Amino acid sequence: MTPRTIHLAIPALLSAFAAALVFMTWRDAPPAPQVAPPSIPMSEAVRRLEPITPLPQGADQLDAGRAALGERLFHDPILSHDRSISCASCHPLDRGGMDGLARSRGVGDALGQVNAPTIFNARFNFAQFWDGRAATLEAQVAGPIHNPVEMASDWKEVVARLSADDTYREAFAREYPEQGITPDTIARAISAFERTLTTPDSRLDRYLRGETQALSDDEKEGYARFKALGCASCHQGVNIGGNLYQRFGVLGDYFADRGEQTTADLGRFNVTGEEADRHVFKVPSLRNVALTAPYFHDAGADTLEDAVDIMARYQLGRSLSDEDRRLLVAFLHTLTGNFRGKALE
Repeated sequence: MTPRTIHLAIPALLSAFAAALVFMTWRDAPPAPQVAPPSIPMSEAVRRLEPITPLPQGADQLDAGRAALGERLFHDPILSHDRSISCASCHPLDRGGMDGLARSRGVGDALGQVNAPTIFNARFNFAQFWDGRAATLEAQVAGPIHNPVEMASDWKEVVARLSADDTYREAFAREYPEQGITPDTIARAISAFERTLTTPDSRLDRYLRGETQALSDDEKEGYARFKALGCASCHQGVNIGGNLYQRFGVLGDYFADRGEQTTADLGRFNVTGEEADRHVFKVPSLRNVALTAPYFHDAGADTLEDAVDIMARYQLGRSLSDEDRRLLVAFLHTLTGNFRGKALE
């Protein structure tokens, strides 16, 4: 078995192990009082034992000046060639951090290749874009600016435009006095703002911190099944995903069943050129998932019910009962968090 084969086999093995482990351990909620000594606070015991970690509170408290500059840039269509779209066009903050379209529209109404992921909590992803081609938020910024079906611009054009604006020159001189307006400082400012886009205090977060009444009985049972069925083997950690790659179609050929394929369907293969990475994608975060339809890189599911069925079939090799589906969807609705002190809608 080659290292690449081992790499791709690990998530499948983890899925099987997690399904067995959680079935034995997680059927009753909350589990912490049965396993943790009384001297350990429940929130600490839960943090140690649960596959999902609550989002840290106060993670949006970063450099206020640079974040404010980044927020202005994020919403300014000056970055696009025809001054028609901004970062917020595809990632509106009042709609779950994504535009709700199967394919986003760029300059000249050009059609994108993939379903835009949410920008919320992107700071917790281990890589950016569906295929993981950007290692950091800073590296991600250059992608949309240069993409001909997104902003269709380039750094030379963007730097010249911002340099011609007195207020931008003053802001960059204040926040980046040694560099001023450069591709690096533009990317750093936008990323500083994006790092403030966290959505803590979902009802699941509150439950995991010990607020046992934050979830209904159905939602607790949905969470138990989420773990017992093996969903948590890929969707875990602080971002409930976003921290590993996985093949889309571990236990079934999703793309053959769907039909015609596109270049975007190749996933990580487009980055590495390695056959083992064909149809491999970054596992998306499930935070705020009730607000971010349609689902998957190809917008192949219009509803949470459809998405749950597809994941069960192609990733877990299971057919869900109506009750499984109902309870899983109920649980997924508990993952919606707060932004700037207000519940996302």
